[in-house]
Amino acid sequence: MKSPMLFFLLFCGHFYIIAPGHAQSVQLDSTILAMMAENKVPCVGLAVIRNGQLHSVKVYGELAKGIKAPKNAVFNVASMTKPVVAMLVLRLANTNKWNLDEPLSNYFTDPDVRDDPRSKNLTTRHVLTHQSGFVNWRWLHPSKKLTFDADPGTRFGYSGEGFEYLRKALEKKFNKPLTRLVQEEIFGPLHMTDSRLTWDASLESRYAQNHDGDGKASYETVKATTANAADDLLTTAKDYALFCIAVVKGFGLKKEIYADMVNPQVLMRKNMFMGLGWQVIPGLPGGGYVLGHDGGDEGVNTIALFNPSAKDGIVILTNSDNGFAIAPAIVSQSMLNGKQIVEKIMGQ
Repeated sequence: MKSPMLFFLLFCGHFYIIAPGHAQSVQLDSTILAMMAENKVPCVGLAVIRNGQLHSVKVYGELAKGIKAPKNAVFNVASMTKPVVAMLVLRLANTNKWNLDEPLSNYFTDPDVRDDPRSKNLTTRHVLTHQSGFVNWRWLHPSKKLTFDADPGTRFGYSGEGFEYLRKALEKKFNKPLTRLVQEEIFGPLHMTDSRLTWDASLESRYAQNHDGDGKASYETVKATTANAADDLLTTAKDYALFCIAVVKGFGLKKEIYADMVNPQVLMRKNMFMGLGWQVIPGLPGGGYVLGHDGGDEGVNTIALFNPSAKDGIVILTNSDNGFAIAPAIVSQSMLNGKQIVEKIMGQ
């Protein structure tokens, strides 16, 4: 997973203007297709949320060369897996089955940090706010081992390892795999029938193959047999929008837990904070804010953004290293205060 929510910083040009009025949808379609061609993005899945409802779902382009993408095309969404796991634990906390501030060592301790006393202090809150003290992945660390580079809770540091640590603690406590927990708490209740945490051969005919920046299908499809709490969720634009709509509507969380989730808990960079599992962009007109997350792996660029107050949002899924290049124009034209949201993400 690449650095979170930095996609708009990867480019400054190619900002398309879409004319207002009743033809806006047609203009958006033509603009997206033009940007896809210019940036060699084979496939885009787009879901728009308005007034807390699914307004539209469209899929553009091809799964692979010569294979037209269906409306229910399946994408790997990389780190957009993390908010799903975050909502799982928040729902468990909502019914007092999980404590966000209980040490994870009560259920699991990674062998690499067993002798480090800081392992006794690591909590779910640290993981969800990316303050675990771990690097993104242990193989990126000079030691090639899981190591605390900071005390838990002392600084922001994006980490997939933290979410995997949390997964192992959850599975130990509940004696269930993450796949079952997520099915029970998220996928099942929301009827996300096209979403999986592990590879499912039945989805292969609808899978948007991962492409490089030259538009070539040069990457192997990740066919995970074990769920990763940080990565590789398979889903559709519609399914992920249903998930975002549930969050917009509170997902049954108590007010204090929801408030904790959206509270800016640690600064990521200018204009952007980390809440519990969601990136928080405050400072919109009327005191509004946006929640979001993105995903970036080989041949994967994806993003979800939504405004709980306005109850609007957007899900953009692509199967390309260049997918983020089309995001600013879509966000700017499809969301209330979209231009301000783009400017804030760009650090303006």
